[in-house]
Amino acid sequence: QVQLVESGGGLVQPGGSLRLSCTASNIIFRINSMAWYRQAPGKERDLVATITSAGRTNYADSVKGRFTISRDNAKNTVYLRMNSLKPEDTALYYCNVNVEELTIIRAYWGQGTQVTVSS
Repeated sequence: QVQLVESGGGLVQPGGSLRLSCTASNIIFRINSMAWYRQAPGKERDLVATITSAGRTNYADSVKGRFTISRDNAKNTVYLRMNSLKPEDTALYYCNVNVEELTIIRAYWGQGTQVTVSS
């Protein structure tokens, strides 16, 4: 059973930085894309950033220029570097890993890590 373990969340002041990590274990097949989503209280889960197996990235407009997604394929790990954090970035952040399992691509999710931006 594939498991995702996230870390790096916490409380930070506006303008501060955090780095989230998410490591997938028990991976047998090839990982396709990896991504980070976030969900604020009372809101839907939104896509923050994605990275393909080739390293191509895509970002939500709200985080462009502030957040950077990266991955270490040897470690089955995806990162999200968050700079210039704003109170509106406060949310539960989830990592998403999509694994090519024979004829299908199966999505796996982390348990979520809380990011709170407040003075």
